[in-house]
Amino acid sequence: MRGKFVAGAVIGAAVGMMVVPELDRSKKRMIRKTSRYLRNTAGNMYGGVMNWMR
Repeated sequence: MRGKFVAGAVIGAAVGMMVVPELDRSKKRMIRKTSRYLRNTAGNMYGGVMNWMR
C-alpha cells in the first residue's frame, strides 16, 4: 500500500511539472521539498500504525 501511495505521489508531481513548465526554479524547489516532506510523513505514519498493530 505504501508503495502505491509513493508511486502515485511521484507520478503526480512529475505530471504536474510537465503540465506547468513555466514555473520558476524556486517554485519547482518548493514543490520538490513539499513532496519529500509528504512522502516522509506518510512513511512515518505507516510505520507508526504498523508498530501499533503489533
